[in-house]
Amino acid sequence: MLRSMFSGVSGLRSHQTMMDVVGNNIANVNTSGFKSSNVVFADTLSQLTKAAGAPTEVNGGTNPSQVGLGVRVDAITQNMTQGSAQSTGKSTDLMLSGDGMFAVQQGDGVFYTRNGSFTLDAQGSVVTNSGAYVMGWRPDDQGNINTNGTVDRLVIPSDSVMAAKVTSEAAISGNLDNTPNVDGTAREVTSSFKAYDEQGNLTTVYLRFTNADADAVTAGHQKGNSWNVAWDTSPNGTFANALAPINFDGTPPVADGAAATPDTLTIAAGVPGTPAASPTGAPIAINLEKLTGYVGATGKSNVEGNGNGFPIGTLTSYSFGTDGVITGSYSNGYKQTLGQVAIARFNNSAGLVKEGGSLYSVSTNSGDPVYGIAGEAGRGAILAGSLEMSNVDLSAEFTNLILAQRGFQANSRIISASDEILQDLVNLKR
Repeated sequence: MLRSMFSGVSGLRSHQTMMDVVGNNIANVNTSGFKSSNVVFADTLSQLTKAAGAPTEVNGGTNPSQVGLGVRVDAITQNMTQGSAQSTGKSTDLMLSGDGMFAVQQGDGVFYTRNGSFTLDAQGSVVTNSGAYVMGWRPDDQGNINTNGTVDRLVIPSDSVMAAKVTSEAAISGNLDNTPNVDGTAREVTSSFKAYDEQGNLTTVYLRFTNADADAVTAGHQKGNSWNVAWDTSPNGTFANALAPINFDGTPPVADGAAATPDTLTIAAGVPGTPAASPTGAPIAINLEKLTGYVGATGKSNVEGNGNGFPIGTLTSYSFGTDGVITGSYSNGYKQTLGQVAIARFNNSAGLVKEGGSLYSVSTNSGDPVYGIAGEAGRGAILAGSLEMSNVDLSAEFTNLILAQRGFQANSRIISASDEILQDLVNLKR
């Protein structure tokens, strides 16, 4: 009787644990990134009342007879499957669609979470709602990110300033009408590009192309293809700053649409303040590789210029890409990389230890974290403006709740029945 009573007690304890797990799952049905748990039962040791017998020539074999000693909780496993997406519209809310964990630093420890409800603190650090720092990679001075480097705290400072870039190159594209000047009148075509110095000050540089040929054809050589080039900082200037002449000359007769020679002109740095000095204080290489010289009505002049510099800009907004790259948009119209979210992956994510606050820590059976880029090497892509909902299945949990209740009730009946039998035994002595 005592054996059956203790078996019933083990059943009560095990089903009470099941009730605790199911209750915790239901309580966290709306917890972002929460992963539900399941209880796995196993029987305890069994008492052998009769050993197995081997078959002989006279008798067949017999099976062992055993009496079980109850039940125990074999494991409480974590269900790490993907939860549904919940759109929030908040730019710092991130969801991982697939495998992986966000890494966060709290105190001296690094923890991991699927809850991507992040925000910025007073210093611009990306943090969780409890103040843990979100980890990733910061860019170098050129805006490049080394994803093989050490992870660090991500920072998006609101006072971020993009330094001005000095214009060092400009590209001239389009066409110069190479029709010969039969009337002896020189044609002029003007183009321009924006140039910035180290302080971000803007100067518009104007280029004037002047057709240098007056004769139509000489010895089979079409002579409408030579152009003088000069620059000025005013469209109404004297254009006294001459550059090397260009032409579209090839083996006579000139091929229609031939490339410009030379294909690069240079505005020298010169002495600051002098008329011929570059307005940026640095040399400017003018690329003419996309400038052509067509002849006739279909080859009318249409020339455009574009420089590579830009002025100083202040941060106006930022966004997270699917690969975790944080891109800042600046007031000068340009964008710059501010950082990249690191995604940790484990060989056995179900082996992580729950630490509360939607955080997990590494265990001896989870494996060490391997950091990488979202969307690569099996890691899930990042969806900004959304959160991962809990993966708790309420219908399954309510079913498990009934099973736990009935299991507890049945085991309590075992104890009650054993008690009544013991009472009958006591009454036999009277």
